[in-house]
Amino acid sequence: MVRQEVADRVATLKDRGKSVGLATVLVGEDPASQVYVRSKHRAAEKAGMLSFDHGLPGDATQQMVEDKVRDLNRDPAVDGMIVQLPLPAGLDGNRAVETIDPAKDADGLHPYSLGLLALERGFLRPATPSGIMRILQHYDIATSGKLAVIVGRSFLVGKPMALLLGAKGVDATVVQAHSRTKDLAALTKKADILVAAIGRPGFIDGSQIKRGAVVIDVGINRTDEGLVGDVDFDSAVKVAGAITPVPGGVGIMTVASLLANTVAAAEHAVS
Repeated sequence: MVRQEVADRVATLKDRGKSVGLATVLVGEDPASQVYVRSKHRAAEKAGMLSFDHGLPGDATQQMVEDKVRDLNRDPAVDGMIVQLPLPAGLDGNRAVETIDPAKDADGLHPYSLGLLALERGFLRPATPSGIMRILQHYDIATSGKLAVIVGRSFLVGKPMALLLGAKGVDATVVQAHSRTKDLAALTKKADILVAAIGRPGFIDGSQIKRGAVVIDVGINRTDEGLVGDVDFDSAVKVAGAITPVPGGVGIMTVASLLANTVAAAEHAVS
């Protein structure tokens, strides 16, 4: 649904003579990052966007990365861009992201974008939390007055997720938890909406989940058995009222939200 909406908006801009372009910067040859970047470009092209893939060698310097981002900032064909994280050891991903023009911040992770999010303003929001909100809306999951427990406090997912769920109009009561939260299992078992974004395979199992709860699994962990989430799916699915799978759940919506941010940036540029 989101991707079709994006494709329709891209087509409308094309009718006005404006193409929409998404650029990625990938440093090194990490296989997982290559897979993620390819999936983003495939999705962009299916939506009718121009797709620009910029690869840098694994021994690229911080200056090289930031210079590439500045080049894309100046490129009128690029409406949105991402720097694929994590960067190789020795490079500062935060500095690279902060070099992005906030008006082209397709991932919604620039400090300016996050600041506007905290003020309940702006339109380029972190892609993964935005995708999660679309999941909740699509399935008509009530949030007002519900207890939402977010396990994880990263600026990529945990912190912006808390802001979105606690925003006016969404009105969940939000608890931000993490691996050092005292008696975490007792807390997660009270959650009406549980978001697991801690980066540990199978960290939460069915015994830690309230019966009937909505469970959003953000984790993508590579194991010998393949990709698994932060939630032990087999035990959790017996208890949860609804649960997102890994793979095939939040990750798909993250890419869709990335595309939505890109077309929103293009619309803003011509408005």
